[in-house]
Amino acid sequence: MALEDAAKQVDQAFTREDLRGLTFENTFGGATSFLRRRYTKDLAGAEIAITGVPFDQAVTNRTGTRLGPRAIREASALQTPDPPYGWGFDVLSERAIIDYGDVAFDYGHVAKFPQTLNEHIRTILSADVATVTLGGDHFITLPILKAYAEKYGPISLLQFDAHSDSWIDDDMDRIDHGTFVYKAIKQGIIDPATSVQVGIRTTNPDTMGVATIDAREVHERGPQAAAMRIKEVLGDNPCYLTFDIDALDPAYAPGTGTPVWGGLTSAQAAIMLRELAGINIMGGDVVEVSPPFDTTGATAIAGAHVAVEILCLLGYRMRRK
Repeated sequence: MALEDAAKQVDQAFTREDLRGLTFENTFGGATSFLRRRYTKDLAGAEIAITGVPFDQAVTNRTGTRLGPRAIREASALQTPDPPYGWGFDVLSERAIIDYGDVAFDYGHVAKFPQTLNEHIRTILSADVATVTLGGDHFITLPILKAYAEKYGPISLLQFDAHSDSWIDDDMDRIDHGTFVYKAIKQGIIDPATSVQVGIRTTNPDTMGVATIDAREVHERGPQAAAMRIKEVLGDNPCYLTFDIDALDPAYAPGTGTPVWGGLTSAQAAIMLRELAGINIMGGDVVEVSPPFDTTGATAIAGAHVAVEILCLLGYRMRRK
């Protein structure tokens, strides 16, 4: 059946009628929406919306993550014919998932960008549709978190990252990808007591009350133990998952702006994400994929896999309703 469908399916991003189901379109052809989901601004009937944020004007080192959403979408075509591995259910067939496209913004008015993105996410959430966002640099998580906090109250943050992104910055109008956690805590957007950072391997002495599982602890104790600890910290609180691709070691994800050695392996990340099934996740993002430095495409592939795992975590939570 799959081979027959492959001979007939093309441009499923525009031609598919059902929001559910696998896609057998040739991986090397056609329009590349995320996982060949339908491109649409119509939220009716949708449960999860993929959206892109091609913004990288907040970086401290290498630019290029504005091209991340496009690269992640293209890489995701490799995963469309089969149910995600290791979950025991097919989120692509069970849940109504759309590709909502990218946020529209004027790159010449950077100061207006945070509110534009906040309103973009708020529009989706107001329809009771969860978001999985493709970045973009890590600043984008702050306006997204604001929209989630407006809906759910102060939210727990699960952050996979090489950096804490909580360096002191009391100028709330500054746009910087290294301070979004500091600002989110100061503004009461996230609850630090039920938040956790995983994969950290850069120095920032003040954790601001956020639990830390650094990369060395994951290497020494293993990803299963790390996942258990994450669940203990999060409890059943509504949480948001942000995955900076530099949480992975540069050997697995070289295409990023601020790579740091000694990071997580892709296998460790996959195990942890799957062991987190059951957390009360409301939404998530994958950020800092920078195609200009991703000569083999491995980083975009990793980003696409992370986004699929976030979809699965959302789908698992929705099964408990």
